[in-house]
Amino acid sequence: MRARVLAAGVAAVLLTGVPATPATAGGAARAGSAAAVVPCPKLPTPKVTRPPRPAPPAAVPEQQRVGGKALATPGLTVPPGVPAPPPVTATSWLVADLDTGAVLGGCGPHEYGTPASVQKLLLAATMLPKLNPKQVATVTRADLDIEPGSSAVGLLDRGRYPVETVWLGLLLQSGNDAANLLARLGAGSAAAGVREMNAEARRLGAWQTHAVTPSGLDGPGQFTSAYDLALIARVCFADPTFRRYALTERTQIPAQPALRKPGFQIQNENQLIYRYPGALGGKTGFTDLARHTYVGAAERGGRRLVVTLLGAEARPVRGWEQGARLLDWGFGLPRDASVGRLVEPGELTAASPSATPSAPVAAAPTAPRPATGAPHWLGGAVVGGAAGLVGVLAVLLAVGRRRRTRRRARRRVAWD
Repeated sequence: MRARVLAAGVAAVLLTGVPATPATAGGAARAGSAAAVVPCPKLPTPKVTRPPRPAPPAAVPEQQRVGGKALATPGLTVPPGVPAPPPVTATSWLVADLDTGAVLGGCGPHEYGTPASVQKLLLAATMLPKLNPKQVATVTRADLDIEPGSSAVGLLDRGRYPVETVWLGLLLQSGNDAANLLARLGAGSAAAGVREMNAEARRLGAWQTHAVTPSGLDGPGQFTSAYDLALIARVCFADPTFRRYALTERTQIPAQPALRKPGFQIQNENQLIYRYPGALGGKTGFTDLARHTYVGAAERGGRRLVVTLLGAEARPVRGWEQGARLLDWGFGLPRDASVGRLVEPGELTAASPSATPSAPVAAAPTAPRPATGAPHWLGGAVVGGAAGLVGVLAVLLAVGRRRRTRRRARRRVAWD
């Protein structure tokens, strides 16, 4: 009984974040009841025609409190006494510190939203450590099976491209064809890649995220939240290879002599890297259903912040500009201001909140990445091989012990 009580206490700490501080207490008071919800500052938006929004999964209180009780609100949560954040059109957003994990503020941080192409960051978090950037991949017809008119790099059936080039096509041009190819390369098929993406989301504590497509193209039951996107972005920006890709302004897609097709150049669509001092990059997204989604990060004064937005409109202010305004607001706050925190990867695997109806049951924690000095794309093979060897040795030792026990028993019988 005492052990169960202790485990419950540990789970509560993991799910609700750090103990309340004056800053977090202020946010929690605002989020304590429906009557106390503080409306988010909003820009007026034009009327747009959009498909009917899908019904999100039922809210799970434990999920909404991940990172801190002050985050469990559909409205505004900010530290007390700070300037009001700028109005935006996004239905939900969050600003957090990439290094400390402190959440500086948000609007409905755990409210369900539709991701569009910012879901490609989850693909990157899942597959970037697994794939050799120097590998040359051959495109199949199935990789090119994307929604007509959706964003694509222009990869060719039977074309051969370095994996690094495909990553740049994914992050600069938001290529849905590149997403299918990378998911297949990393997991054997695009469908298996999606399953691995969902397992990675569980490992990160992104319990409100459920991927249906590797690219973020709309699919039934596909959701995320501003908080989850910050968890995913934090892992991406911790990877120096991702940071290099995200800041690349342009790249050349190689010619395909065997197919008699010339090469061409693509440019980075994220305007933040051109127009915001200290920009670290990010990802844009849009579908008719999701509207505009955005993730962006920047560094100022030795401090790195990330902003995530869902459900924004491009008028009167474009998505990246709304992100830039929220980053400015975040950089203006004291360094110790927060309303919660981003949980660490793997932190919730021992005390996982209930899964959403559309999400799979939590997968086992993934193996750790290899130590510095080993290529990151070899990590799975090295760790997997070591784990297999340990398992075989354990079985052999157990068999040996059983045989020795039987021999000793037979000897005792003979001696008696």
